[in-house]
Amino acid sequence: MRPAIQIRHVEPSDADQWRGLRTALWPDEDPVSLAAEVTAFFVQPRQASGILPEAVLVAVEPGGSPALIGFAELSRRVYAEGCATSPVGYLEGWYVVPRRRRQGVGRALVAAAETWARDQGCHEFASDALADNLGSAAAHRALGFEEVEVIRCFRKDLAPELGA
Repeated sequence: MRPAIQIRHVEPSDADQWRGLRTALWPDEDPVSLAAEVTAFFVQPRQASGILPEAVLVAVEPGGSPALIGFAELSRRVYAEGCATSPVGYLEGWYVVPRRRRQGVGRALVAAAETWARDQGCHEFASDALADNLGSAAAHRALGFEEVEVIRCFRKDLAPELGA
């Protein structure tokens, strides 16, 4: 039986590992931007909602040198679909390395994230997943999340108006 994992707030010494985990979660994102967000997290103050993420929890493999095996990025949002209170604790990003999935790591991260949200005065906790990400949807449901909406998001570039 493996020793229990440790869940704690991310530390500056975790930056390289956290950056790697973020790249694994969001492989289509620009790695330079993902890295810049990690750097900014440790430089910018985290005292108000609206700065993403507000908190980052990491799961640490027991023994030897600290190896991160997962993370949860957290914020408070003014509004989240299906929620009636404000602010809402929000799971912005959640990842566990493949070799440690289905072993309670994700559950431990989300439980710690819920505690963080309660400590911030939130009465609800929300998250999202892309419509075609069935694995994420199943993981959310397994942890007690209720699916409240499926939406399609659109965007359009706005060219400057002629003569403006």
